[in-house]
Amino acid sequence: MSGFETRARAVLAACNARGIMLATAESCTGGMIAAALTDIAGSSSVVDRGFVTYSNEAKMEMLGVSPETLAAHGAVSQETALEMAQGALAHSRAGVTVAVTGIAGPDGGSDEKPVGLVWFGLAMKGRAPVAQSHVFEDRDRAGVRAATVETALDMVLSALKEG
Repeated sequence: MSGFETRARAVLAACNARGIMLATAESCTGGMIAAALTDIAGSSSVVDRGFVTYSNEAKMEMLGVSPETLAAHGAVSQETALEMAQGALAHSRAGVTVAVTGIAGPDGGSDEKPVGLVWFGLAMKGRAPVAQSHVFEDRDRAGVRAATVETALDMVLSALKEG
Protein backbone atom coordinates (compact mmCIF):
# COMPACT_ATOMS: atom_id res chain seq x y z
CA MET A 1 0.00 0.00 0.00
CA SER A 2 1.23 3.50 -0.82
CA GLY A 3 1.49 6.22 1.80
CA PHE A 4 -1.46 7.95 0.17
CA GLU A 5 -3.56 4.81 0.21
CA THR A 6 -2.91 4.01 3.87
CA ARG A 7 -3.73 7.58 4.91
CA ALA A 8 -6.72 7.83 2.60
CA ARG A 9 -8.20 4.56 3.90
CA ALA A 10 -7.81 5.82 7.47
CA VAL A 11 -9.56 9.10 6.61
CA LEU A 12 -12.42 7.27 4.86
CA ALA A 13 -12.84 4.92 7.82
CA ALA A 14 -12.86 7.84 10.28
CA CYS A 15 -15.46 9.71 8.23
CA ASN A 16 -17.58 6.56 7.97
CA ALA A 17 -17.35 6.02 11.73
CA ARG A 18 -18.57 9.58 12.35
CA GLY A 19 -21.16 9.45 9.59
CA ILE A 20 -19.88 12.54 7.82
CA MET A 21 -18.86 13.40 4.31
CA LEU A 22 -15.67 15.15 3.22
CA ALA A 23 -14.87 17.76 0.57
CA THR A 24 -11.55 19.14 -0.60
CA ALA A 25 -10.58 22.62 -1.82
CA GLU A 26 -7.30 22.36 -3.68
CA SER A 27 -5.00 24.79 -5.40
CA CYS A 28 -1.38 23.63 -5.55
CA THR A 29 -2.33 19.92 -5.55
CA GLY A 30 -4.79 20.27 -8.43
CA GLY A 31 -7.14 17.55 -7.13
CA MET A 32 -4.56 15.08 -5.86
CA ILE A 33 -6.17 14.85 -2.40
CA ALA A 34 -9.57 14.02 -3.87
CA ALA A 35 -7.88 11.56 -6.24
CA ALA A 36 -6.10 9.81 -3.36
CA LEU A 37 -9.45 9.34 -1.64
CA THR A 38 -11.45 8.37 -4.71
CA ASP A 39 -8.83 5.85 -5.84
CA ILE A 40 -10.31 3.63 -3.13
CA ALA A 41 -13.45 1.64 -3.94
CA GLY A 42 -16.40 2.66 -1.81
CA SER A 43 -15.15 6.20 -1.25
CA SER A 44 -18.39 7.60 -2.69
CA SER A 45 -20.05 7.01 0.67
CA VAL A 46 -17.70 9.60 2.18
CA VAL A 47 -16.33 11.92 -0.52
CA ASP A 48 -18.89 14.56 -1.48
CA ARG A 49 -16.83 16.64 -3.89
CA GLY A 50 -13.52 18.25 -4.65
CA PHE A 51 -13.01 21.86 -5.68
CA VAL A 52 -9.93 22.50 -7.81
CA THR A 53 -9.48 26.24 -7.50
CA TYR A 54 -6.13 26.92 -9.08
CA SER A 55 -6.84 30.53 -10.05
CA ASN A 56 -7.89 33.36 -7.78
CA GLU A 57 -11.06 33.69 -9.85
CA ALA A 58 -11.96 30.07 -9.12
CA LYS A 59 -11.31 30.59 -5.41
CA MET A 60 -13.72 33.53 -5.45
CA GLU A 61 -16.39 32.00 -7.71
CA MET A 62 -16.47 28.44 -6.38
CA LEU A 63 -15.59 28.93 -2.72
CA GLY A 64 -16.50 32.54 -1.97
CA VAL A 65 -12.97 33.63 -1.05
CA SER A 66 -13.16 37.39 -0.80
CA PRO A 67 -11.29 39.57 -3.28
CA GLU A 68 -10.17 41.69 -0.33
CA THR A 69 -8.52 38.68 1.31
CA LEU A 70 -6.68 37.82 -1.88
CA ALA A 71 -5.60 41.44 -2.42
CA ALA A 72 -4.42 41.91 1.17
CA HIS A 73 -2.84 38.52 1.87
CA GLY A 74 -2.43 36.72 -1.45
CA ALA A 75 -3.56 33.26 -2.51
CA VAL A 76 -0.91 31.57 -0.39
CA SER A 77 -1.90 32.71 3.09
CA GLN A 78 -3.55 31.63 6.29
CA GLU A 79 -6.55 33.82 5.54
CA THR A 80 -7.11 32.34 2.10
CA ALA A 81 -6.72 28.76 3.35
CA LEU A 82 -9.32 29.41 6.05
CA GLU A 83 -11.76 30.97 3.59
CA MET A 84 -11.22 28.10 1.15
CA ALA A 85 -12.01 25.51 3.84
CA GLN A 86 -15.06 27.43 5.03
CA GLY A 87 -16.24 27.94 1.45
CA ALA A 88 -15.96 24.23 0.71
CA LEU A 89 -18.04 23.51 3.82
CA ALA A 90 -20.68 26.07 2.78
CA HIS A 91 -20.84 24.82 -0.83
CA SER A 92 -21.04 21.08 -0.14
CA ARG A 93 -22.79 18.45 1.93
CA ALA A 94 -19.55 17.74 3.80
CA GLY A 95 -19.09 17.79 7.55
CA VAL A 96 -15.34 18.23 7.20
CA THR A 97 -13.25 19.99 4.57
CA VAL A 98 -9.57 20.43 3.92
CA ALA A 99 -8.06 23.18 1.79
CA VAL A 100 -4.55 23.64 0.45
CA THR A 101 -2.88 26.59 -1.22
CA GLY A 102 0.83 26.86 -1.77
CA ILE A 103 3.88 27.32 -3.96
CA ALA A 104 4.96 23.98 -5.42
CA GLY A 105 7.68 25.48 -7.60
CA PRO A 106 10.08 25.40 -9.15
CA ASP A 107 9.28 29.10 -9.66
CA GLY A 108 7.00 31.55 -7.93
CA GLY A 109 8.65 31.77 -4.53
CA SER A 110 9.92 34.84 -2.70
CA ASP A 111 11.78 35.54 0.54
CA GLU A 112 8.44 35.97 2.31
CA LYS A 113 6.75 33.03 0.60
CA PRO A 114 9.36 30.49 -0.50
CA VAL A 115 8.88 27.57 -2.85
CA GLY A 116 7.55 24.75 -0.70
CA LEU A 117 5.31 26.95 1.47
CA VAL A 118 1.81 25.49 1.78
CA TRP A 119 -1.08 26.74 3.89
CA PHE A 120 -3.66 24.18 5.02
CA GLY A 121 -7.18 25.01 6.16
CA LEU A 122 -9.60 22.67 7.87
CA ALA A 123 -13.26 23.30 8.62
CA MET A 124 -15.73 21.10 10.46
CA LYS A 125 -19.36 21.74 11.23
CA GLY A 126 -19.71 22.99 14.77
CA ARG A 127 -16.03 23.95 15.17
CA ALA A 128 -13.94 27.00 14.45
CA PRO A 129 -11.83 26.53 11.31
CA VAL A 130 -8.10 26.09 11.74
CA ALA A 131 -5.08 26.71 9.55
CA GLN A 132 -1.46 25.71 9.63
CA SER A 133 1.50 26.13 7.33
CA HIS A 134 4.40 23.93 6.35
CA VAL A 135 7.48 24.69 4.32
CA PHE A 136 8.53 21.58 2.45
CA GLU A 137 12.17 22.41 1.77
CA ASP A 138 14.58 20.72 -0.60
CA ARG A 139 11.83 19.09 -2.67
CA ASP A 140 10.92 19.35 -6.29
CA ARG A 141 7.40 20.18 -7.49
CA ALA A 142 6.23 16.57 -7.29
CA GLY A 143 7.72 16.22 -3.82
CA VAL A 144 6.00 19.35 -2.51
CA ARG A 145 2.67 18.21 -3.92
CA ALA A 146 3.01 14.66 -2.53
CA ALA A 147 3.98 15.96 0.91
CA THR A 148 1.00 18.32 0.78
CA VAL A 149 -1.41 15.45 0.10
CA GLU A 150 0.05 13.40 2.96
CA THR A 151 -0.10 16.34 5.37
CA ALA A 152 -3.67 17.23 4.39
CA LEU A 153 -4.86 13.65 4.93
CA ASP A 154 -3.06 13.54 8.30
CA MET A 155 -4.67 16.83 9.29
CA VAL A 156 -8.16 15.52 8.51
CA LEU A 157 -7.51 12.29 10.34
CA SER A 158 -6.21 14.12 13.40
CA ALA A 159 -9.25 16.43 13.49
CA LEU A 160 -11.63 13.48 13.22
CA LYS A 161 -9.88 11.64 16.05
CA GLU A 162 -10.18 14.70 18.31
CA GLY A 163 -13.91 14.25 18.39
